[in-house]
Amino acid sequence: MGTLLRDGATLRMKDTGEGLPVVFQHGLGGGEAQVAQTFPPGFRRITLECRGHGGSGLGERRPFSFEMFADDVLAAADQAGLEHFFAGGVSMGAAIALNLACRHPRRVAGLVLVRPAWTFSPAPQNVQPIAEVAELILEHGTDKGRTMFAQSETAARLYREAPDNLSSLLGYFDRPDAKSFAQVLASIASDGPGVSERDAAALDIPALVVGNEVDAVHPLSAAYTLAAAMPSATFAEVTPKARDSAKHFGELHEQIGSFLQSHSNARSLIPS
Repeated sequence: MGTLLRDGATLRMKDTGEGLPVVFQHGLGGGEAQVAQTFPPGFRRITLECRGHGGSGLGERRPFSFEMFADDVLAAADQAGLEHFFAGGVSMGAAIALNLACRHPRRVAGLVLVRPAWTFSPAPQNVQPIAEVAELILEHGTDKGRTMFAQSETAARLYREAPDNLSSLLGYFDRPDAKSFAQVLASIASDGPGVSERDAAALDIPALVVGNEVDAVHPLSAAYTLAAAMPSATFAEVTPKARDSAKHFGELHEQIGSFLQSHSNARSLIPS
């Protein structure tokens, strides 16, 4: 893992593999380990652990935002010597990639958006459970907050409809840095990628959008919406992680690998 210094924060970044360069970002609360599980081998992958994630510090700037995280990721691409690259990510990482593509269209040659949670509006209803968790941690601490959340209507609904989401949300209470990280959760849950449907329609670049059912935080409808908005996008549905984790990641590798392989002849993206 290398490092990148930004606003008083030491951010960790991974640059691994060879071939078509892809800047691929983790989800909210994730890090390099999540991306390594999600992304297939056979390509050059750059991943920056966003502020407060993995081994990266929080830095001095507030509030946290998609634009801030996207600017950090672009700085990581610069440090890696990438002028043009494919951008992608899971959940929050997908929104970061979309932000990058719309704000820096000359840099991003294609998109891989996996299980998107955000489309074109800030603070969508599907991410409100994250905001709820953040508020409980900040107001009541981890122990009392976890008990209150476990007894909430939100937890009961997710237990029935999307147990994998519930497990992830409960994990936020167990983080050793839960109190400070709750600030990140609150900021990102109330933000959006800063992209309009018109912006997405102007993205005439290849894109893969992947979604699955049994996921209340990352509804299949969000993936449909993004794929429909971009003129050169392909939509793919995979097995839900909640039903079969191994099959889920196997299908993800197959979909992402096949999509990127079809563009691997883009030699202009590969530094000589």
